[in-house]
Amino acid sequence: MEFNKEGLFMYLAAAAVILFVVIEALFFIVKAWKRGTQLGISKQTLRNTVVSSALFTVGPAISILVTVLALSKALGIVLPWVRLSVIGNLAYESTAAEAALSSFGLSLNAEVTDPTAFATVAWCMMIGNMCALTLVTVLCKGLQKKIGNVANKSEGSKKLADMISAAAFIGIIAAFVARAINGTTEDGTGNAGFMSIAVLITSVVIMTLLDLLCRKKNLDKLANFTMPIAMFAAMGMAVLLSAVLPQDIVNYVWR
Repeated sequence: MEFNKEGLFMYLAAAAVILFVVIEALFFIVKAWKRGTQLGISKQTLRNTVVSSALFTVGPAISILVTVLALSKALGIVLPWVRLSVIGNLAYESTAAEAALSSFGLSLNAEVTDPTAFATVAWCMMIGNMCALTLVTVLCKGLQKKIGNVANKSEGSKKLADMISAAAFIGIIAAFVARAINGTTEDGTGNAGFMSIAVLITSVVIMTLLDLLCRKKNLDKLANFTMPIAMFAAMGMAVLLSAVLPQDIVNYVWR
C-alpha cells in the first residue's frame, strides 16, 4: 500500500474511532439523563446542566484544534485529529512525536514523508497514552489514598503537595519555552528569533492579564477560555507583525 498520511484509509480509520467516541458520549448522556430523572431532578435543571457543560467544552475544544493544526504541518491532519479526539494534549503529543522523530534525525518543523518515521510517531503517541490509562486503572486508587493520607496530615502538608504539583507542571512548560527560545533542530538548523520571542511574550502577557481579570472579577466562565484566547492572540500578533514590520526583522533568527 502506498504511503499517504491523508489518504482514504486514514480518513476511514479516523471516522471509525471518532464515531465510537461520539456514540460512547451519547450513551453516557442518555444514562445520566435517565438517572437524573430517577433522582427527581427537574428537566429544566438537566437541560441547563447539558447546555452549560456544552458551552464549557468550547474553550478546551479550541485548544485541541490549535494543537491539531500545530501538529498537522509534520504529521498531516488525520493522525493528530484522531489522537486528540480521544485523549491527549499539546504537551504530551508534541513531546512523544519529537522524541520519535529525533531518532530519525527529523523534527516537527518539517513534513514527515518517511512511512517508517510516521508509523513510529503514531505508535509512540498511542502506546504512551495506553500505558497511562492502564496504570491509572491499576494504581490510581492506591496512589490517591497514600497521597491523600500524606497531604491531609496538616495544612502545611497540603500546601506542600500543591507546590510539588505546580512545580512539576511549571517544569514541563519551562522545557518547552527553553526549547523554543533555543530553536535548534536535529539537522543543525534553527528557527528561534524575533517572531518566537514576540509570540511567547504576547501569549504570556495575555494569559496573565486574563488570569488577573478572572480572579478579580470572579469570571469563572471566562477562565475556561483563557488558554485558547492567549493562543489565538499570539497567532494574531504574529500575523500583525508579519504584515507591518520589515521582513528583515520578521525573519530574523539567531539559531
